[in-house]
Amino acid sequence: MVFFYVTLLVDGLMNLLDNPITLILLMIFWIGLIFVLIPSFIKKYWKLVVFIYGPILLYFLYLRLFSGGLEAYLKIRGDFPFYLFLLPIPPLFLVWAFEQWKWLQNLKAEKSKTELSLLKSQINPHFFFNTLNNLYALTIKNSKHAPEVILKLSDMMRYAIYEGKKEFVLLKDEVTYLESYIELHRIRYHKSVSIKFDYCIEDGDTIAPLLFIILLENALKHGVEKLTEDAFVKMNLKSSESEIHFSIENNFDPKEISLEKGIGLTNLKQRLSLTYPKRHQLVINENTNTYRVDLKITRYV
Repeated sequence: MVFFYVTLLVDGLMNLLDNPITLILLMIFWIGLIFVLIPSFIKKYWKLVVFIYGPILLYFLYLRLFSGGLEAYLKIRGDFPFYLFLLPIPPLFLVWAFEQWKWLQNLKAEKSKTELSLLKSQINPHFFFNTLNNLYALTIKNSKHAPEVILKLSDMMRYAIYEGKKEFVLLKDEVTYLESYIELHRIRYHKSVSIKFDYCIEDGDTIAPLLFIILLENALKHGVEKLTEDAFVKMNLKSSESEIHFSIENNFDPKEISLEKGIGLTNLKQRLSLTYPKRHQLVINENTNTYRVDLKITRYV
């Protein structure tokens, strides 16, 4: 503001029509004011500002100082309308608005990544703790299954820790993870359980990691583990050029609370909305004693 008042004082003292010094000082004032308000914008686009205002200012100075005196300048003054200094403001404002929009988009993307990382870290760890407890019991009994359990558990923990951080993994690796999970459960169950997993996929197919395990965990936790007999889980996974389709069905005790209220399913829905927005379909069907979930993920065409 001091600079602005000094500019007005200089203009008043010199008392010149269309004083070029005053005009230059005013341009410095406005650009300086913008720099104070949004310094990052000026630092990034100062070349653009110079490119726009430089020719306009040079043309004005040429007419004002080299046109043959004040009288000659006044005759051709109409060739230099002063609103030319205002014309660059709208495009510069649009550039600034675009920068703000881009910043918001990046902020949303970072927020989504953070939320996704948090959701991945919330995958229920009860399976690993249960398996370790069963492994302890197997080692006490010197069971021949103990080395197999250790190896599978090690591979699964490695996959969950390292592959789970990735944005996408190979679908066949996800299938291997599910099969290992099923095998470990079969070892620790002391009852007859029917778990079937059919799949037909291509080697190069990819998927966001640790999506299906949430549904399998729910099926086993709320179905198989609560039933004393005739428990079953049926899974099917198919991939095509247009979509990936995963379905899982299990029976359960009708007295148990609906699975849809579980934190795992809420977690899955949030991850799907972040990873596959408008490209997924999650359908849940609950009957008297059976529960089925169909998950379809559409590929980009």
